[in-house]
Amino acid sequence: MKPSQLLTCVALLACTQSALAEEVVVYSARNEQLIKPLFDAYTQETGVVVKFITGGEGPLMERLKAEGQNTPADLLLTVDAGNLWQASAQELLRPVSSKTLQDNVPAHLRDPGNTWFGLSVRARTLVYNTTRLKAADLSSYEDLADPKWKGRLCLRTAKKVYNQSLVAMMITEHGEAKTEEIVKGWVSNLTTTPFPDDTKAMEAVANRQCDVTVVNTYYFGRLMEKSPKLPLAIFWPNQNLTGKNAGVHVNVSGAGVTRHAKNPAGAQKLIEWLSSERAQNLYADSNLEYPVNPRVKPDPQVAAWGSFKPNQINVKDAGSLQTQAVKLMDRAGYK
Repeated sequence: MKPSQLLTCVALLACTQSALAEEVVVYSARNEQLIKPLFDAYTQETGVVVKFITGGEGPLMERLKAEGQNTPADLLLTVDAGNLWQASAQELLRPVSSKTLQDNVPAHLRDPGNTWFGLSVRARTLVYNTTRLKAADLSSYEDLADPKWKGRLCLRTAKKVYNQSLVAMMITEHGEAKTEEIVKGWVSNLTTTPFPDDTKAMEAVANRQCDVTVVNTYYFGRLMEKSPKLPLAIFWPNQNLTGKNAGVHVNVSGAGVTRHAKNPAGAQKLIEWLSSERAQNLYADSNLEYPVNPRVKPDPQVAAWGSFKPNQINVKDAGSLQTQAVKLMDRAGYK
């Protein structure tokens, strides 16, 4: 065979192998700058090509429903257990059996029916103005309903899923009547109308418009990276309690294999890899979140905020009680 013919054969073989490369298609509610480095690393390690489409969690789930059996998506990646629960409840995900995921993801951070699994953890905690308060002045989410906080509390709007999930988890802890009493106390103590996002709520605390707020930890990390001299600090609430409401409320970003996946085995392998020690820091650190895998240490910047005892209620309740939570917040006047 002539050298030119050999080169042609090699080129054709390479093209054929490329055309036959395994693919996994992901619908992602996490933005491209966060997920692309992960998927590139997975492709480099395994040879599997990961194609993805990004968008809001609601539109992506509607798209999955509309596409039905014709969907190209093998995997849904999104934030908040409330959204993951909704996807499962709408039968958009399929259960998987995986010892790897059972080992890597704590039981309270995954679906008991194994349709979705947490991949990173965010805590919804308190942030306070260090010139106005001491850590000893704070204790719990429930305590923020006390009249002593009147005119001193700022909150994000009830329209965002993060606060809906927080209140849903509190219903599990306290029941509806007690939770409604607590939320009414929060509303009574507000300095001003709720803010559209966590960052604006923290800026109001820093500017002494209020003394304390409730936010996801990564928003605190981002703001302090940008403005490290702000008089703000994290407080971990509910640490000295022993009941259902013991510990800081946590939530997850996570993923599940779609019901009509064309490559369910490949999608499962990708989720398993994302939960592995190899990938967890890549996944969590890029957004200043906590690894879901307990064997993996958080990024040093995240670790510097201090350790805390998390609440152990299964995060699925953030979804299963979400409708009740939204109605409760409306009755309480939390807008």
